[in-house]
Amino acid sequence: MDATVAVRSVAEVGPDTVAVTLDSPAEFEGKPGQFVKLTAAVDGEEVSRFYTISSPDTDGDFETTVGLDGGDFSRYLADLAACDEIDVSGPFGDDYYEGESRAVVLAGGPGVGPAVAIAEAALGAGNEAAVVYRDDAPAHGARLDDLRERGASVVVTDGDFTDAVAAAVTGADGEQAFIYGFADFVDKATAALEAAGYAGDAKVENFG
Repeated sequence: MDATVAVRSVAEVGPDTVAVTLDSPAEFEGKPGQFVKLTAAVDGEEVSRFYTISSPDTDGDFETTVGLDGGDFSRYLADLAACDEIDVSGPFGDDYYEGESRAVVLAGGPGVGPAVAIAEAALGAGNEAAVVYRDDAPAHGARLDDLRERGASVVVTDGDFTDAVAAAVTGADGEQAFIYGFADFVDKATAALEAAGYAGDAKVENFG
């Protein structure tokens, strides 16, 4: 699906991080953990980048989380204002939340966007959620605090997260692990899951 949509808001959600909320195109049914392609003209050149959905649903609008260390296009998105327009394609990806009874989300850096979205979706459906988030400059602090208050297990660290993963993995029926982050984090998170005795197949989005 390709469409041109309006910007609803751009808000700072952490150090050098913004949340961009866009109108959902007609019949758009993106899931938390899927991603979209955003396209715009930057300095006269058409540029496209992929961003993961960071809202628990896409009814009416949806959110993506943008780190401003991603170059000129990220800065362009951060400078958008309400009612500006941008082209969107998608959703893409098969590694998203599908109503599993317990979601264990391991997030590195920008992976916090899908992490909070999946955890919120799980709790909203009456299920359980755990988030282990590694970053030395965490984002989405308010949403992480809210998840804790609603009963989710949330660990934020800038160091080793092996023990946190072991505590998050319970082996309960229907438990599903998710990993979102860059390649180095994905490798470490995969190893941590194996060390924790997680027996299933994790859903993984590697940001490269």
